[in-house]
Amino acid sequence: MKNYLQSGDVLTIPAPATIVSGAVVIVGQLKGVAVSDAASGAPVAVQTRGVFTLPKEAAQAVTLGAAIYWDATPGVATTTATDNTLIGYATTAAGASAATVDVKIG
Repeated sequence: MKNYLQSGDVLTIPAPATIVSGAVVIVGQLKGVAVSDAASGAPVAVQTRGVFTLPKEAAQAVTLGAAIYWDATPGVATTTATDNTLIGYATTAAGASAATVDVKIG
């Protein structure tokens, strides 16, 4: 088809801030994980689909399939929706003592 551009799994966008590889990137409704480091305003490749291990809110248990939100202030995944951005769903359960949770983005 003549109007196809790309799969959209990885998009190159201007970094909204200084970004490190593996960091969650949110710009409007676009959500993903940085493929590499980038200075603020520099181009950064963002993986918009896939499963990623992300830091999790301390002392919070997560069930398989739970909606996962990003709390930008401490930079952690959480099941708390209030004031946070939906980024995906838990692909594994994570106990309250776990430091990370696996999240399907996109």
